[in-house]
Amino acid sequence: MYLFDTDALSQIIKKSPSILFIRKLASIDPEKQFTTTITVGEMVYGAYKSSRPEYFIERLEDLVWQNVQILPFDEGSAKVYGRLRAEIEKKGISLSEPDLRIASIAVHYGMTLITGNTKHFSKVQGLMVEDWINKKI
Repeated sequence: MYLFDTDALSQIIKKSPSILFIRKLASIDPEKQFTTTITVGEMVYGAYKSSRPEYFIERLEDLVWQNVQILPFDEGSAKVYGRLRAEIEKKGISLSEPDLRIASIAVHYGMTLITGNTKHFSKVQGLMVEDWINKKI
């Protein structure tokens, strides 16, 4: 099961998406493709910040949301978040709030996080991370 973060999922609506990402995504059973409500919020925010918000909202609706299952930041994820946040703060590591929530959902559900920013997410112990954007699969 795969959980797509914002930079990975945004490949779908880019003018020039990563071919590696698109090929790998096409090879994965749609039942194994997930994202989070946090990513939904980040992508909608990005759409409204753009010069063509209606265009990007439509593309998100047509190409993205209907093709992935969207997971909430639920109680189990929140408990994982609390543990992970304490662990990384004790180590003097920082991670943005949204990214830590996304990572917590992935850890809670035992999913592999798909991102173009593996270095960033590698700070989270126990999180399985893959880059389908920048590296050959």
